[in-house]
Amino acid sequence: MVMVETVEVGSGAGPVPTPGGPLSYIHWGPGIAGAIVAAATSFVLMSFASAVGLMVASPSPTWRDTSVWLAILSGIWIIVVAVASFALGGYIAGRVRSTWNASTDEVEFRDGVHGLIAWGLGVMLGAALLALTAGTFAATNTASAPRDTDGAPSFLSYEIDKLFRADRAAPARPEIRAEASRMLMRGLGRNDLPADDRAQLVRLTSAVTGLAQPDAQQRVVQVLADARVAASQARRSGVILGFSLAAALLAGAAAAWMAAGLGGKHRDGEFAPPMRWGAVR
Repeated sequence: MVMVETVEVGSGAGPVPTPGGPLSYIHWGPGIAGAIVAAATSFVLMSFASAVGLMVASPSPTWRDTSVWLAILSGIWIIVVAVASFALGGYIAGRVRSTWNASTDEVEFRDGVHGLIAWGLGVMLGAALLALTAGTFAATNTASAPRDTDGAPSFLSYEIDKLFRADRAAPARPEIRAEASRMLMRGLGRNDLPADDRAQLVRLTSAVTGLAQPDAQQRVVQVLADARVAASQARRSGVILGFSLAAALLAGAAAAWMAAGLGGKHRDGEFAPPMRWGAVR
């Protein structure tokens, strides 16, 4: 025989028995519901932003279309989206969970915890969607974009084309392009390209294009400068977006906590805003 203990409202500390309400400290249903709403809201807002280029990662196969100001605007938008979506998800988690007969501070704390649960589940769901989207973009670009052979980095294809551009019909052999790409990559760091590598790059350029030694050296200097500018711009944009994403996650956690507490107050009848639209008759 199973003994069922009932708790009356106002008889002491404990959960308020509601129809179908879970009598436990953690209510996973409201947390999951809030996470799904937050992830969906974030996806919709980021879909609108992608139309004007405000994205965390661009589907473009090149690295030259990044802009510092665009990265800043993207970072601001990411923070706004995180605050708005997680605030909505936290509010739903706090509003629909079962209430408790406990002190006001304890009820607010438990509401906030459920907001954090919605935030955590929403972050994991959003990360999974972002990874899936990035994987789709990568597969599309890999299948459609031309690839260099013999280890040549694909994002340096334009620099290699510019380096070996000539009136001759025969293009540079793949092994020459790969060697030049590796030397260019070494010259993109903090240290300058070593003298022997620079001399070898000049010799390759002169041999492929037929340019005189001084002209080949000038072209190598120009290509290296252009590649450094593009790499520096991409690094700055990546740092800005990285910090913005971290700040957005922290701001989203705070928004979810506060919104869940607000939803709990509305649930307990301290103040219930009207949820009806339309003209008052």
